[in-house]
Amino acid sequence: MLKIFNTLTKKKELFDSYHKRKVNIYVCGITVYDYCHIGHGRTFTVFDMIVRYLKHLKYSLKYVRNITDIDDKVIKKSQENKESVFSLTNRMILSMQEDFLNLGLLPPSIEPRATEYINIMISMIKYFLDKKFAYISDNGDIFFSINSYKSYGLLSNQILNHLKTNYNINAYDFKHFNHDFVLWKKSNKFNEPKWSSPWGLGRPGWHIECSSINHKIFGKNLDIHGGGLDLLFPHHENERAQSNCFYDYNQYGKYWIHVGMLLLKNQKMSKRLHNTLLLKNLINQYNSEVIRYFFLSTHYRSPIFYDEKNIKKSYLSLRNLYFTLTKQIYNYQFLAHDVFSKFRNFSIQFYQAMDDDFNTPKAISILFEISKKAIFFLNNHRIDLAQYLIFQLKHLANTIGLLCQNPNVFFMQNKFLNHNQSLDINIMNLIEDRDIARKNKQWILADKLRRKLFRLNIILEDTPAGTIWKKIG
Repeated sequence: MLKIFNTLTKKKELFDSYHKRKVNIYVCGITVYDYCHIGHGRTFTVFDMIVRYLKHLKYSLKYVRNITDIDDKVIKKSQENKESVFSLTNRMILSMQEDFLNLGLLPPSIEPRATEYINIMISMIKYFLDKKFAYISDNGDIFFSINSYKSYGLLSNQILNHLKTNYNINAYDFKHFNHDFVLWKKSNKFNEPKWSSPWGLGRPGWHIECSSINHKIFGKNLDIHGGGLDLLFPHHENERAQSNCFYDYNQYGKYWIHVGMLLLKNQKMSKRLHNTLLLKNLINQYNSEVIRYFFLSTHYRSPIFYDEKNIKKSYLSLRNLYFTLTKQIYNYQFLAHDVFSKFRNFSIQFYQAMDDDFNTPKAISILFEISKKAIFFLNNHRIDLAQYLIFQLKHLANTIGLLCQNPNVFFMQNKFLNHNQSLDINIMNLIEDRDIARKNKQWILADKLRRKLFRLNIILEDTPAGTIWKKIG
């Protein structure tokens, strides 16, 4: 039975969706003012893994990942670029979608833009004002009063009285309390987007966006709410406060899932710290499954430390699993064999790991045990048992988005040999010439080309999927 660590209750809980075999999942998406960095890659790869696994368990999913296309950062960036907000956000959305496609992520069921829900935001803000959860400040902005929600701080484990110690009346003289957050920003500036409202021209604050989108799509029936750990406070705390007040309800979001930080030289990766690595650059350098393996090799709630050495370790590990797949005989007909049943324990252990709060490091370790056993049987000429284990290896790995490529393609796309592109092209040409020679049964020429490749420190292995080459030395 699947158990998920719930940030709200701070414990693992048995998963039970509102509607049997159906799951509503909402993940806070990108603020599209710049290109995605690899921290985004980690967060959305984790949720892609969760979505894939839930689908594998035969749940029907509605997966929503929003896009914040109006925000202070968006406006500032568009002004710096001397382009319209619409132009900037469209460009960044296309770039984001290309990055996620190249990373191998499944598309969400719905990918709503915040600006498509302005009317819903306005109606919610009006409700908050009517019910005294919000107020209009002296400068015309509308703020949510966190003192009006008695459970504020429960999700992020913040203590309201402690927050009050940060109060500075001079800096926040238009707020009732310095941690009250903006719902609607009054705007009279000619060079920024604005919408009509009962309170004049303006634009929404950040936190109201997610509450409004969820209200429209899911209502109260939100099973999983997720995002990066950096969103826990204040964004998710504020969003939860709004939605619970709107519904007069205290369980907006049944399970809250947060992905740990990606650290670069022991620092959180962020544009503010000027230490970001763009996701598109990582994808251009490494195979997408190598990146996925790197992200999933650490438990999603733990911090992950990025450096090139760790990525290369991920490649070497994944390469070993793919090497086992090269031994697969496609369309192999398994005979009835009682001994196969003893290998079901591998599947049981894999599912136990995944059902334990998506413990991908443990699950991956099971994949290596299967791989090792398959190679053992191959070496001992037990082809039937080896083929069964190889089939099991691929089947289980696919549930988390690994070993989905043709092994030949994986090895051919080895990004670690691109330091000498002209050499790689020469290698590919020689391999192609050898393949043609073998098809024409020109065995002497084929052997000559193999020896030539060997002198370039390249060894070949002919598999049912094609010829695989690897660099030695």
